[in-house]
This record gives sequence, C-alpha cells and structure tokens, in this order.
Amino acid sequence: MATFNYTVDTTPMADELSSVSRNVNGTTAAVGVMQTAVIIAETKASDLICSNVNKGFYSLIRSQISQKMAKLQSDVDSHLMQLVQQKKALLSIKDRMNRDYNMISSRYTKLFNGLNSMLRSRIFELDKPVIEFACKEIDKISNRTRSLTATIPVSQTESISMSQKLVVSNVKQKSLGVISAMRNFVYDMAVQKKLTDHILINDCRYLGTARSYIPVAVCEYCVDSTGARSTEVIVTKTELDNAAISSIKNTIASAFAGLEWKDNNSPSPEIRNEFSKMVIASTASPRVKELTSKLFAADSHMII
Repeated sequence: MATFNYTVDTTPMADELSSVSRNVNGTTAAVGVMQTAVIIAETKASDLICSNVNKGFYSLIRSQISQKMAKLQSDVDSHLMQLVQQKKALLSIKDRMNRDYNMISSRYTKLFNGLNSMLRSRIFELDKPVIEFACKEIDKISNRTRSLTATIPVSQTESISMSQKLVVSNVKQKSLGVISAMRNFVYDMAVQKKLTDHILINDCRYLGTARSYIPVAVCEYCVDSTGARSTEVIVTKTELDNAAISSIKNTIASAFAGLEWKDNNSPSPEIRNEFSKMVIASTASPRVKELTSKLFAADSHMII
C-alpha cells in the first residue's frame, strides 16, 4: 500500500488562533466592563425608581392628609358656627327666662304680700284686744324705763328742793297709774275667771237628767252614677264622749227614713242680719266682700 506523507504548515492557523485569543480576551474584558457598567446603571436606575416612588408616595400621603385636614377644618368651622348660633339662642332663652321669672316672681310676691296683709288683718280681728295688748302695750311696758328717766335739775340751790318734789310727784303719779292698771287687770281677770267657770262645765260629769241641744249635720249624697245614695251624720265632739256620739248617730240614722227634705232658698232674717254684720265688720277687700255676698245670695240648699 502506498504511503503519502504531507507536511501541513499550521503557523497561519496558530497566528489566527492567537489573534482570536486576543480578541476573546478583549471581549472578556469588554464584557466585564459592560457588566460593571450595567450593574452601576441598574443601581442608579433602581435608586432613581425608589426615589421617585418614595417621592410619589410621600406626595400622595401628603395630599391625602391635606385633603383630610381641609375637610376636617371645614367640619370644625361648620360645627363652631353651629355652636355659636346655639350659644346665642341659649343666651336669648336665658334672658327671656330671667325676664319671665322676674315678672312672675314680682307678680306672685305682690299677690302673696297682699294675702299676708289680708290674713294678718283677719287674724288680728279674731282677738283684737289680745293682739293690741301683745303688740302695743307690751312695748310700752318694756320701754317704761326710758319713758321714766329722771331729768337732771339744773337750777339754783334755792329751787333744788322744789324740783325734787316735782320729780317725786311725777313718779308717784305714774306709779299710781301703773298700780291702778294692775288692779284693773287683776279685777278683770278675776271677773273673767268667774264668768268662765260659770259657763264651762267642770271636769266631773253631770250626774242627772237634763236636756241639751246638740247641733247635728246630716248629709245625703250620690255615691256613683247609678244613683246609689249614702248618708253621713256629723256630730260635734265638744263635751261629748264616743258613747254619746254613737248614740246620737244611731238615733238620727234610725229616724232618717221618716224625714223629708224641703227647699230652703231664703235663709231666715236673723241669719241674713248676722251675715251682713260679719261682712260689714270684715277688713277684707271690697272685691272679697262683694263675692261673698253674691255667693250667699245665690245659695240654694235643702233642709229637713
């Protein structure tokens, strides 16, 4: 078999591979530089994006907070204006209530002062001598030391004895008046006691038979709308015990069925005269007297 030997020159190929290696090394260095630049660019871009995102987020939050503050400020202003209006309304109501209270209190004060004076005069008229004694005479008795103060005589020596005699005479005269008033008072008290003892009943019960006239009031009235009637007997409790009162009530109740009611539109002349005297002697106002007379004239009742 034939053998062929060929010699191939690899120098160009080696040279080309050497240039390829240099290019690869340059590419590797360029790739490294590019990677470094890309990392730096990505870092800058991410920082810029984060900065813009943060700025936008903060701007959004600030805008929302500003909007809420503006809304809340408007709400506060509206509530403040409403509170101011309510304050003015309450102050006006308070002033009106103060005026009404002062007007009503002054009216009722005048009314009650008039009632007090009227009641005072009526109470004083109930026992006028005792009231005058308590309000006038007691003050005079209490102030008698001031009314009996001695006067210092300023005169000559010759008239001193005469001045002293005059002062002593004045004191004796007033003492005589006081003694006379005391004697009259004691005498009147004794006469009053005798008259009272003669009129009043002693503590011991009267043992015997006697006739006494006891005032009794019999009232008949309707209990309900069906026409059911009820009767009530009212007896005075003065100088009567429970047994006497029960006996009187039982007697009236047993005899009530046979009694007959009669109209009594005109009172007796004695009652009219006594009522007219009481009205004339009263210290009440003319309006009260006139109304009392009208009510008495319009009275209509029934008696047994």
